[in-house]
Amino acid sequence: MKAHLASLLNAILLIILSLWGYLASEKGAPTALIPLSIGVILLFLNKGIKKENKVIAHIAVLLTFLILIGLAMPFKAAMGREDNPAMIRVGIMLLSTVFAMIMFVKSFIDARKRNKSKK
Repeated sequence: MKAHLASLLNAILLIILSLWGYLASEKGAPTALIPLSIGVILLFLNKGIKKENKVIAHIAVLLTFLILIGLAMPFKAAMGREDNPAMIRVGIMLLSTVFAMIMFVKSFIDARKRNKSKK
């Protein structure tokens, strides 16, 4: 899978699952919308990622990495509360984010190999 498709999948999952988590929570905590906002930004960056724009790709990687770190605490909290639906939602977001990061790293390595072979 190409990096832009992995990032698109990740963005869609972040949007849907964080909105679901926000609406499912009793309090409606605004912090549940952080993955949603990152997902929307990643959606807007996707066209640049597809065109292999280095700056946009690096911004997307940074946001993906930040949301990966940011999802660790909600996952830990959901485990502490033994909240299975929240663990599943956050777990899926974590997995899709890890997958997107792997695809970004792979695409950067492939781009570097292509550049070296041109020289």
